[in-house]
Amino acid sequence: MRHTLDFEKTISDLQDKIEKLKDSGSDKTSLVEVNEQIEEIKIRIDKKLSDIYKKLTPWHKLQVARHPERPHFLDYVKTLFQDFEPLSGDRLFKEDPALLCGFATFDGKSLMIMGHEKGKNTEDRIKHNFGMAKPEGYRKAIRLMKLAEKFNLPIITFIDTPGAYPGVGAEQRGQSEAIAKCIEVSLNLKNPTISIIIGEGGSGGAVAIATTNKVLMLEHSIYSVISPEGCASILWKDTKYAEEAASSMKITAQDLKELNIIDSIILEPTGGAHRNPSQTIKNVGNAIRSTLKQVTSLDKNELLNQRKNKYLMTINQS
Repeated sequence: MRHTLDFEKTISDLQDKIEKLKDSGSDKTSLVEVNEQIEEIKIRIDKKLSDIYKKLTPWHKLQVARHPERPHFLDYVKTLFQDFEPLSGDRLFKEDPALLCGFATFDGKSLMIMGHEKGKNTEDRIKHNFGMAKPEGYRKAIRLMKLAEKFNLPIITFIDTPGAYPGVGAEQRGQSEAIAKCIEVSLNLKNPTISIIIGEGGSGGAVAIATTNKVLMLEHSIYSVISPEGCASILWKDTKYAEEAASSMKITAQDLKELNIIDSIILEPTGGAHRNPSQTIKNVGNAIRSTLKQVTSLDKNELLNQRKNKYLMTINQS
């Protein structure tokens, strides 16, 4: 059964009507009538979905970005890339299953890919720590970014995390240092880099692997320095103000494009990526294809200058 969001209740009611109609037909005549009614309801659903998703608030987009049925990193790997060869471990502590990395090919060209994996069911989510990487995950990313640079391979990162893991052990092993070092390495790479925010882009856990030449966002994904709930707990001392925080924080792809924080928005199918994962993945593939052409045409100095102008100049100006 599809997970229905709060603001989609009218859609859910119509889908329930379709299920009841499917159970009601018995003879040929009634089946024809039932099918006609079902088609009419489907048209109404498409219209309502289009109207609803054109008017989503930042809080609604946050819910869509967190939808458990959105395609995850491994879904993109399976469909878009060939010859994926996972590479594990930071050579210091252990493997981190929340941040997956490896060599792959895209349109016959070799590259490095890495991304947060949240998992699809309870067992899977626990295994991947809900996409929240620990220091060893970011140190693994650093190791493999440098490896990709050595062979002059483009790097594509997929961001989908509520944030880096905030546990005691992670802090003891230097979480903030690992994230800061990952950002530093990302800024100074001499090979082309692209990042795609496919769901949640949360805090330093996202920025660590999103400091790239080009940053793309799916239409209903979010990207923020802190979660709205975290922001509300700090500013208002109460998470019940999370919706107000979401509206103030400029977390949507549309706001961030207007602020020049990201470079482009990848459209999602009507009703969000979770309603048509295959089309979403296809849209992301097309965006990667066109963006790769842009960044691979630049030489090493141009790549470095592009990142410097994108990030360091902005910091100095602010």
